[in-house]
Amino acid sequence: MKILVVEDNIEIAQNICDYLQLQNHIVDCTQNGLHALSMLQEQTFDAIILDIMLPGMDGLVLCQTLRHKLHINTPVIMLTARDSLNDKLTGFEVGADDYLVKPFALAELAVRLQALQRRFVSQHNSILKVADLSFNLDTLEVTRQQHTIKLNPSCLKLLTVLMQQSPNVVKKSTLEQALWQDDLPDNNILKIHMHTLRSQIDKPFDETLIETIHGVGYRIGAPKHD
Repeated sequence: MKILVVEDNIEIAQNICDYLQLQNHIVDCTQNGLHALSMLQEQTFDAIILDIMLPGMDGLVLCQTLRHKLHINTPVIMLTARDSLNDKLTGFEVGADDYLVKPFALAELAVRLQALQRRFVSQHNSILKVADLSFNLDTLEVTRQQHTIKLNPSCLKLLTVLMQQSPNVVKKSTLEQALWQDDLPDNNILKIHMHTLRSQIDKPFDETLIETIHGVGYRIGAPKHD
């Protein structure tokens, strides 16, 4: 797993990193909440080990930002010396998946990470997510900002390919192959289907996710902010 450790106690952070690296995990570490937020916007991690008391941005605010503003669902284990029920409930309310009270055994942390990852993969391998857009491949339900979007079969096929390849660019030929295999129609037909898809995925919302890469194809990804 690729794991981000966000812990301002250097000794604790080093012990965690050393232990997890010995178990063949890839581990990045930061002591600052704002730096962690920047890293999570630029990279993808399989799990986050998150202390609550942090400089820059505390762990509760960071977790809430990941869940509700950035729509990042990476499993989070919160670390804290606070062991009251209310403290734990607060952690879960902002989006934490598990809660470990200091001091703790490193072996227990590792086991909890593995359990979280198994649960996350099981729940999400049939669900595609890009920003606030979600597509359940089992039920064919598409939602954005909690609104259900009805798509025709052609648009569903296009959306599947675009989301599976996100944030990479998908060539026009790849999308045409997904729709028509080797029996390709006139080139303008793909544009018509993409227009239909955009009118339902992007037009009703403030931010667009689908981008045309002229002369190449299309991509779907999180909105770019200046």
